[in-house]
Amino acid sequence: MAISNETINEIKTRADILEVVGDFVDLKKAGSSYRGLSPFTNEKTPSFYVSPSKEIYKCFSSGKGGDAISFIMELEGINYIEALKYLANKYGIEVEEEEQTDEQIQAQNERESLFIILNFAKDYFVETLWEHEEGKSIGLSYFKERGFSEETIRKFDLGYSLDTWDGFMKAAEKKGFKREIMEKAGLILASENKTYDRFRGRVMFPIHNVAGKAIAFGARILTNNKKQPKYINSPETEVYHKSNIVYGIHQAKKEIRNADLCYLVEGYTDVISMHQSGVENVVSSSGTSLTKEQIQLIGRYTKNITVLYDGDNAGIKASFRGIDLILEHDLDVKAVVFPEGEDPDSFSRSMSSEAFTDYLKENAKDFITFKTNVLTDGGKKVDPASKVQVIRDVIASIALIPDGIKRSVYIQSCAHQLDIEEQVLLSELNKLLITKQQKESQQRFRENEQVEAANYPPEPVQEEVKETQYASFYVERETLRMLVNYGAEAFDEETTIAQFIVDETGDISFQDPMIGKAIGMAGSMLEAGQKIGPDQFIGPQDPNMSQLVIDMLELKHFISDGWKDKHKIDTVHESEDLPEATFKVVLRLKRKKLEELLIKTEEDLKSNKNPLEQDELMKIYIHYKRLFDEVGKQLGIVVAK
Repeated sequence: MAISNETINEIKTRADILEVVGDFVDLKKAGSSYRGLSPFTNEKTPSFYVSPSKEIYKCFSSGKGGDAISFIMELEGINYIEALKYLANKYGIEVEEEEQTDEQIQAQNERESLFIILNFAKDYFVETLWEHEEGKSIGLSYFKERGFSEETIRKFDLGYSLDTWDGFMKAAEKKGFKREIMEKAGLILASENKTYDRFRGRVMFPIHNVAGKAIAFGARILTNNKKQPKYINSPETEVYHKSNIVYGIHQAKKEIRNADLCYLVEGYTDVISMHQSGVENVVSSSGTSLTKEQIQLIGRYTKNITVLYDGDNAGIKASFRGIDLILEHDLDVKAVVFPEGEDPDSFSRSMSSEAFTDYLKENAKDFITFKTNVLTDGGKKVDPASKVQVIRDVIASIALIPDGIKRSVYIQSCAHQLDIEEQVLLSELNKLLITKQQKESQQRFRENEQVEAANYPPEPVQEEVKETQYASFYVERETLRMLVNYGAEAFDEETTIAQFIVDETGDISFQDPMIGKAIGMAGSMLEAGQKIGPDQFIGPQDPNMSQLVIDMLELKHFISDGWKDKHKIDTVHESEDLPEATFKVVLRLKRKKLEELLIKTEEDLKSNKNPLEQDELMKIYIHYKRLFDEVGKQLGIVVAK
């Protein structure tokens, strides 16, 4: 199925880029644009800009840019259709879909095919759990014994895989799926002698991306077969990289943003049990070591993480690296430790929702208190040598925090808890920071050397690029810049800026084919009665065109009226006399093209020895020269005689 053009147009019309981006980025007004920290990189200085008037965003730290649809695609890692559905859901637009032709279905790329087969598998396992006798008697019974309600089971799309070799494979083949795509999705295994289902006789935990699409599975065995692992998981695929996703993010993201807090647990059932206890702002690293990509994903929705631990002291110490990684990404972290023998799953089921929520709030400790308590075995007295090591371990974590004010606050807290002078801790911290800076400087130096070595040509470049080519590049870009920024503005009473540029450049050959394509597109839009604006050139269908146009939009650099008044500076911007500015840009383009024609004709005169042809070429040269001089006069360029 494909989304109808009418629906796509309605989504594009209704989607306000400031609202869409504002769901993920804290934006502040900056002139006519809005500015915030990039959601794509871990930057400290804002370089992410949104222009409401142009309906586009530009991230200068990552180079990404586009419209509201492109933003959702980049941020959520989803395709064009999924991004449209996301925005349709946000704005309450009913999605009208059209049947796809056989050719369109055949043309779907591998990534889209993986999403389709994985979500078919999710639906198949869910149906098996609720409708098949084996699924109901084994899988559904297990979930209910764990205390999961039917509503919770359906909320997380929990399912069951039959204890057969090829139950899923046969069902998928019956629906027209090929074994090749099933294998690429990690749903079947192929050997020389046999092809069979990867998941057999297990309860299924679908792993969703932020948009709610199933991208992988975790599967738990219910028998005591010691030859089989307790859990098996999907392999990494084109759509699933386990280091980039956290379990439960789709179900939790709204509550994480609302609470401005994310609880981080270890397993699937921990997440599900906490949801059932009324705590929905929770995700799981799914038993893997926490990664920077997972932290950045959580960081889109909140800067506050509380890590939940069971009472295993050895396991807690092993997890310190995860806390350090959170600190390094400038997020605030706390920790809650459950009583010995308890984990978030068992503990949340042992009490009421209110009592569980209160326990989390009352027992959350900042990482200094938490780490100190763990390293000193609950605050027991330690010998001097051990205390020195505890101090060094805690200071090593503080040194990872990018924010100097936060480091200072934590140093004060550490000095109080460990009964040591603050100046001593500051001295130790400074040593670590200096060492860290030296290592980073050395690393940057090595990287720069490698880049220079890679870019340094071993031999002189044989072919020189003429200066005129560079100049042509700039005047062509200036022409397109005027068109995309001011195309809908009036040139005169009857003509728009876009119409003037298209009419005046119709017979010009552009050196940059993308610029020529863009101006050609503008001509087609005008013939169709469409209004010219930047958003019409920007979209996921042509990323190169989008990037070209976005780079021409004025987002990052502006002079505010307040700044001009303060410094008593009178600045004249091109927008104050658009017809004049546009006229001159087109004249410069024509003059440059005439200059190129003059150079080419002059070369032909030198190489051609035929008198008749030379005479004709001279006439052409004189004609070009007359036009060249005339355009120069209109631009106010004095030509030396």
